[in-house]
This record gives sequence, C-alpha cells and structure tokens, in this order.
Amino acid sequence: MRQKAESRNVKKKGKRQKPYGIYFLCSVLFLYLLLFLLEPANIQKSLKASGHVLFQIFPALCLIIFLMGIVNYFVNPRTVSKYVGKGSGIKGWFWAISTGVVSHGPIYAWYPLLRDLRSQGMRSGLIAVFLYSRAIKIPLLPLMVHYFGIPFVVILTGLMIIASIVQGHAVEMIEGRFPNQV
Repeated sequence: MRQKAESRNVKKKGKRQKPYGIYFLCSVLFLYLLLFLLEPANIQKSLKASGHVLFQIFPALCLIIFLMGIVNYFVNPRTVSKYVGKGSGIKGWFWAISTGVVSHGPIYAWYPLLRDLRSQGMRSGLIAVFLYSRAIKIPLLPLMVHYFGIPFVVILTGLMIIASIVQGHAVEMIEGRFPNQV
C-alpha cells in the first residue's frame, strides 16, 4: 500500500506544474487595469500603498532569497535529513524551535525556504514547530517582562514552546493518517 502511494507521488513530481502564479498575476493586472478605467484616483492610491508595502518587505525578501541560495548551495538532502529529517529525533525539534524563535521578518517570506527544505526531507511537523515558534519574539521579551513580570513571560514562553511541539506532533499524526492528501 505504501509503495503505491510513493509511486503516485513520483508520478506527480514528474508532471509539469501549472503556472498558477502567472494566472494570479495576470488576474491582478487585469483587475487593476479595469479599475483604473473606473476609478483612476483610487488606483493611484492603491499602487502607492502597494509600493510602500513592497519597500518595507524588500529587505526581508532579499534576506530570504539570500538564505535560500545558501541553503541550496551548501545544504544537501542528507544534511537536511540529519538535522530536521525523519531520523533527527530531539535534535530536529530543538533546531525547529530555536530557528523559529530567532527568525524575523514577515512569515510569508519564509514559506519558499521551508518548501525547499521540505522537498529535501524536512519533516512537516518540524515546519509546524518552526512556524508556531515564530510567535516568540526575542526583541519583545524585555517589554513583556516590564509589563507582565518575569514569571508570566517564562510561563507563557514555555507554554508556547510546548504548544508548538504539540502542533508538530499533530501535523505528523494527521500526515501519517492521510499521506496522499497532505
């Protein structure tokens, strides 16, 4: 049964993927053009706002692209497997939590890097742990201590780490039950 699922996954990987990104881009450009004809002043405001957002996230995007290049150049599937793959054990959970805590920038900028790591063998549960652990922000901890006190911050941070591990196990359990759908 497992071999059938694996052979189906291999066949999917061999197919050419549909360019959904191109469809989305064309749809957005078409809508902007249509709305420009109806409300040119509002579209100019919208384009300025979009440019402002792009300007804000540009440094994070550059960092993520750089990190993806480093990962693709230096990290091979065997290394990924060793640290965050199926046999990584406690070490993988530690890496996912610690890198999630120290990661910065917008969350969506990390998705391509995590996809690449997953394709090289990173466990889905560890991706969930990484994403959940990002809620712990090191620069904000002193401010939290100031407003809420050390016991609260320590307990909350500990519970967030525990919850991230629970989420990771839940993702792996669900993925194990439904290997073809996830």
